[in-house]
Amino acid sequence: MTPDLQSSILNLPSSLEWRLLIHPAAPGAENMAVDEAIAQAIAAQLVPPTLRFYAWAPPCVSLGRNQPVAGVDLARRAALGYDVVRRPTGGRAILHTDEMTYSIVAAPDHPLMHGYVLDSYLRISHGLVAGLRRLGIDAEEAPGTNRAGPDVSAACFEVPSAYEIVASGRKVLGSAQARRSTSVLQHGSLPLVGDLTRVVDCLAFDDEAEREALRASLKGHAATLEELLGRVVTYDEAVDALAAGMVEALGIELRRGELTDQERAWTAQLMAEKYQHDSWTMRA
Repeated sequence: MTPDLQSSILNLPSSLEWRLLIHPAAPGAENMAVDEAIAQAIAAQLVPPTLRFYAWAPPCVSLGRNQPVAGVDLARRAALGYDVVRRPTGGRAILHTDEMTYSIVAAPDHPLMHGYVLDSYLRISHGLVAGLRRLGIDAEEAPGTNRAGPDVSAACFEVPSAYEIVASGRKVLGSAQARRSTSVLQHGSLPLVGDLTRVVDCLAFDDEAEREALRASLKGHAATLEELLGRVVTYDEAVDALAAGMVEALGIELRRGELTDQERAWTAQLMAEKYQHDSWTMRA
């Protein structure tokens, strides 16, 4: 963590504080269980609003909450050594590898989250854009009129939805949100390096021509930070920039923290009963 960011998360008025969690790479089921456990803790008013950064190991295909599992070729996915998990949020398939993921969780009546889904999306996007600009990327929000239609592909990064982040005409950071009466969870994926079209290798197609067509489309519509900057951005560097961007754009203050014992207990329960269970992950 840089000295500037370190100084911005210490000795802060409690009314402005958000908890900052920075976690190492973990399996997909654990990552999703932690995000939901934090949402449960927010609902129970046990913890302050929370900004979390994390990574994935091994690589994992995540499905949107209501995405049919038939969209993934499970045999090809297994042969490639990728895990599979279903997110508590919507959207389409993402291959999580060589990336930094953020999650942000707060109560629905928090100033950042109140109103409609797209209202909070836009506010959070201001923070994400500010963070990416700290890295030297001329990022901006996609138009609010962008919508995902019924004929979109199974790959999440092909087309930016409303207020997702683009740079040089290509999607660079995609997000999804789960809004409940007691908590709002939004998380999103920032690819750092590598080939974004790898997700195509584990999706299901009627023929290989369709697979290659999506691969070409994805390559033209999405980008990693390495592609945009011509250099490698490390996980730690991305975390510092995005955290500082949130502080700058959203007027929040960050204090480094850890999961509570209750959140750890809920994480273990959610992994065993939901995110590692076929009844959730393999739903049609």
